[in-house]
Amino acid sequence: MIPDFQTIMLPLLNLISDGSEHTTLETNKKLADHFNLTEEEVNEFLPSGTQKTFQNRVAWAKSYLKMSGLLESTKRSSFRISEAGKRLLETKPTEINIKLLKTITAFSDRTGRSKEEDTLTETENNISNSTPEEILENSYIKIRKSLAQEILFRIKRCNPSFFENLVVELLVKMGYGGSFKEAGKSIGRSGDEGIDGIIKEDKLGLDVIYIQAKRWENVVGRPEIQKFVGALAGQGAKKGVFITTSRFSNEAIDYQPRNETKIVLIDGEQLAELMIDHNLAVSTIKTFEIKRIDNDYFGEE
Repeated sequence: MIPDFQTIMLPLLNLISDGSEHTTLETNKKLADHFNLTEEEVNEFLPSGTQKTFQNRVAWAKSYLKMSGLLESTKRSSFRISEAGKRLLETKPTEINIKLLKTITAFSDRTGRSKEEDTLTETENNISNSTPEEILENSYIKIRKSLAQEILFRIKRCNPSFFENLVVELLVKMGYGGSFKEAGKSIGRSGDEGIDGIIKEDKLGLDVIYIQAKRWENVVGRPEIQKFVGALAGQGAKKGVFITTSRFSNEAIDYQPRNETKIVLIDGEQLAELMIDHNLAVSTIKTFEIKRIDNDYFGEE
C-alpha cells in the first residue's frame, strides 16, 4: 500500500541523515524499498494520469521538510539534511507530521501559520494525509461524477428523437461523420429493426457505422445485442455502436459475434463521460492553472 506523504517524512529524513548529498531518483528508489512497494504500486498514477502517486507524495514530503528547514536543496533534484534536521532526529521522534512541523519556527514563518495555533481543524484532519494534487483531483472527480449523473437524468427526460440526435452530435464531435448536417440525414430513415441511424466513419465517408440508441432504464441484455448484430448482417455492415442510457449485462458485454462484426457498447456512464470530454451539453465555468517552479530560470544545474 502506498503510504501518505506524512508517513514518508520520517523515513525520508532518516535516509539522508548521513549529511551527504542525495538525489530524488535515489531516495525514491530507497523509499519504495523501505515501504515494500510493488512495481505496480510504484507506477500507479494519480487520477489525472499526469504524475505517479508515490513520486507525488515523496515530493510533497520533501517540500514540507524543506519548508521546515529540515532539509535543504543543493542543486537541481539533489538535497541533503540540514543541521536542524539532524537535531530533530537526535530527539528520536516516532513520526514526523504536519502537527509536529507546526511547532518549528521556520515552518510557521514560511507558511504564515502561528506557532500557537490549535491542533488541525476538522477539515484539515480529514484531508491532511492527501497531497494538494490529490485533494484537487479527488474534488474534480466528485464534481465530474455529479455532473454525469445530472446529464443522464436530463437525457432520460427527453424524447427519443432528441436522444438520437444527441448521439449523432456526440459522434460528430468525436470526429465521425463530417458535419452534423450530413450525419443527421440518416437518423430515423433506415427503417431496419435494430438500427436507429448511420454515420460516416470519417469525413470522406470511406466506411459507415450503424447506430442503435436506446433510452432505457432496464439493463440491456445479450438478446438485444444479438438483434443488433443480425440487423448489421442484413445490411452487410461490419461496424456498429450500441448506446444506452442504462447499462449492459455481463452476458451482453462478453458477447462476441462469430463473424467479423465489430460492436462497441457505450452505457449511460460512459455516454455522460464522453459528453463531458467533448463539451456536449456542458459549459466551462472556471479553469484553474497548476504551475510549478522553473528551475532553469534560477540557473539550477
